[in-house]
Amino acid sequence: MGRLFGTDGVRGIANSNLSCELAMKLGRAAAMVLTTNARRRPLFVIGMDTRISSEMLSSAITAGLCSVGADVIILGVVPTPAVAYLIGKYKADAGVMISASHNSAEYNGIKMFSGDGYKLPDVLEEEIESIVIDNSREFKPVEGADVGKVTYAENAVKYYIEHLKNTVPNSLEGIKIAVDCANGSASATAKLLLEQLGAEATVLYNEPDGININENCGSTHLENLTKYVMENKMDIGVAFDGDADRCLCVDENGEVIDGDQIIAMCALDMKERGKLAKSTIIGTILTNLGVVKFCEANDINFIATKVGDRYVLEEMLLEEYNFGGEQSGHIIFRDYATTGDGELTAIQVLSLMKRTGKKISELAKVMNKYPQIAINVTVSQEGKVQFYTNPKVKEAIDDAKEKLKDSGRIIVRPSGTEPKIRVMVECFDEELMNNTANEVAEIIKEELSNL
Repeated sequence: MGRLFGTDGVRGIANSNLSCELAMKLGRAAAMVLTTNARRRPLFVIGMDTRISSEMLSSAITAGLCSVGADVIILGVVPTPAVAYLIGKYKADAGVMISASHNSAEYNGIKMFSGDGYKLPDVLEEEIESIVIDNSREFKPVEGADVGKVTYAENAVKYYIEHLKNTVPNSLEGIKIAVDCANGSASATAKLLLEQLGAEATVLYNEPDGININENCGSTHLENLTKYVMENKMDIGVAFDGDADRCLCVDENGEVIDGDQIIAMCALDMKERGKLAKSTIIGTILTNLGVVKFCEANDINFIATKVGDRYVLEEMLLEEYNFGGEQSGHIIFRDYATTGDGELTAIQVLSLMKRTGKKISELAKVMNKYPQIAINVTVSQEGKVQFYTNPKVKEAIDDAKEKLKDSGRIIVRPSGTEPKIRVMVECFDEELMNNTANEVAEIIKEELSNL
């Protein structure tokens, strides 16, 4: 992680540590680093989620861009993957998404994409950071006709929906779907997309008011969607996060289908159709061991990266792989997208159900999910830094590894987006798994929460 950028952009409490002043500086620095086309004025597209602070931060970063001569197209409320796609559609030099993804409404974030629609590599983020923090390059404000121009896109949602529709070869008619939009970006797109594909969709949590994004809904709060699916005998429930780059599902029995299970079912289908490049899946160190065993049983290669869909994508680009993702529901179909896309994932799963005639519960059985527990420990910012050097925390983790030995594994890491340490334990013995995770989490809380 950098000094400003985490695993998914710059994130913080809006109007506090993520201030308008910082957003403006980031806009200026981004224009200097990401625009090298001397044939015309630089052009950025900017999208946002439904948070009350998104308009404010969008205006601030727009001001920064325009102050150094970059033009801006405001896309309005759209999913993060829509920004990545629309960079190419509008022939822009770069794109910005204002969103804090699955976080609650007081947070916000700034995600940046280069002209090819990919999230920025570390080297470009570090260059932007050095301009903002160290004043390593002096920005030159422009005047008169050189000041950037702002325009508002009229067809952004239409273009994005058309793109998604073109990835599905069949109608989704006959499937009863409940869709949780998290009161976020999918509120602007999901209903239109599914209706145009012929689905029988009931759309939930699609009335954003600026502060209800992710509030007891979305991919991190599946309880209400599960209840709705069960009570109304739906074939499937689909949930997005605040900026709709994640997708999780609920089967007809109310069981959660996570990103690892979605990856397994889609990978097997892609392999059988000759669409899985090099018969390889890219996951992360947190990918369930069941995926690894599934790959071994189906002659599919599995490669693990650091946590974060950007790292999954970087590995995919290195060797021209075309499929991968994370348990959280960030799934990348690189034949169609340059980043994780929740709505794209949803319609690929629905298309698979339609083509095979199988229920989602049956499709999910292609892998056996290993028991896994994840505990998030809230720590101070200083505690997050000291995680790497605290001797008691290190000792607790080493002791846990010794207890688990070959029967499981433990992974402990700082969150890239929140002031938390994440503890994950996977083990056949669920009592041992739970005890181990809680013991380590308690030590972390004692040592790092109150610094």
